[in-house]
Amino acid sequence: MNMAMAETPNRAALYRLMAWLSPAYPTGAYSYSHGIEWAVEAGRITDRDSLRGWIAAILSRGTGRVDGALLAAAHRAVSAEDAAGLDDICDFSAAFRSSAETALETLAQGSAFLAVTRETWPHPVIDRLAARAENGVGVAHPVAVGAACAGHGLALDESVAAYLQAFAANLISAGMRLVPLGQTDGQRVIAVLEPVVAEATSRALKTPLEDLGTAVPMVDLSTMHHETQRTRLFRS
Repeated sequence: MNMAMAETPNRAALYRLMAWLSPAYPTGAYSYSHGIEWAVEAGRITDRDSLRGWIAAILSRGTGRVDGALLAAAHRAVSAEDAAGLDDICDFSAAFRSSAETALETLAQGSAFLAVTRETWPHPVIDRLAARAENGVGVAHPVAVGAACAGHGLALDESVAAYLQAFAANLISAGMRLVPLGQTDGQRVIAVLEPVVAEATSRALKTPLEDLGTAVPMVDLSTMHHETQRTRLFRS
């Protein structure tokens, strides 16, 4: 077998993952801080170490835990051609948010992801979810990504890991602008969070939706306080 030909599908999958989860992909991720803006103003996040701890908690016990499991469930539903199951996951994910701003964060990004991916990397499951979003029935970002990854044959474990790394990187970027921190400190946080992302990925692959839950009350409160914060740069 020609080795160059054998490697082509893997390269295509990697290319799509990098494109879909790049900061340049037009989902508007840069405009959300997931409550970090309020945490900085309140003095909860003041430096590199406190930013690292805050994001590690989100990945391990907050939205990272939830989103990883939702992405995995959507991926499995599409792979099994379970349309009814995917609809149930969409409904569940839209309701599983702790505040109005985190609901906006995931649903707006999910709609944006579906709209642009439908035009650039079309697939019937993306069309169906995009139509759902256009009809006012929200699709959370991890569900949209998981469905697209499965539809295009991307591996489940790599899809979850890439999504969680991109999620963490976006929060780090927000923290760098808000604290503020330098580029090197930002990269140090990314490096230190590598095992946290790996553990969150492993847990997401094993967690059934009925066992989902979060334990980050201060993060949840920060997103609620952000709704009435006087000066805001971010939408969450």
